[in-house]
Amino acid sequence: MPTDLQNVDRVLLTELGIPEDYGTDPVLALYAEAPNLVEVGPNIVGREQRLTPESAAAWQAMQNVAQADDVQLVLVSGYRSVSYQADLIRNKLAAGQEIDAILKTNVAPGYSQHHTGNALDVATPGYKPLLEEFEESPAFSWLRDNGIQFGFTLSYPRNNPEGIIYEPWHWYRAPDVCV
Repeated sequence: MPTDLQNVDRVLLTELGIPEDYGTDPVLALYAEAPNLVEVGPNIVGREQRLTPESAAAWQAMQNVAQADDVQLVLVSGYRSVSYQADLIRNKLAAGQEIDAILKTNVAPGYSQHHTGNALDVATPGYKPLLEEFEESPAFSWLRDNGIQFGFTLSYPRNNPEGIIYEPWHWYRAPDVCV
């Protein structure tokens, strides 16, 4: 759920080297951290993931139906706190990446749909996670055709108005969706 610009921690953004006008051109939504999360199992590297109760139920149902269609959906990432998002950027900065390059693949803390507990990064066996090649997988085709039945939509298609790179693996469930 989007929130006010004043709620963004400007001290944190400044520390990370994020430009003061970030999120204004193009305009990016701000997202509050989810107050209520449930565990949905480990991701592809064994780290426990969490989603809102509604998105968790939709994710589990979607996984089950996909499995019945011989498609395996694997969770890469669910909820991320603002702090975790900042750490992702810190790690890339420490590895020598420039902030402008980082912001092409990772949004700044406060701007991630993952903060809501309603966003998923999805993978499938046989395809490297978090790469554009996911769009060639049966899992992507299945999600494109069926994700909306569970309230999930592709957040960042090619040439999206937010200017975010194409992410065929990133699916978002608006909090007021009923399925």
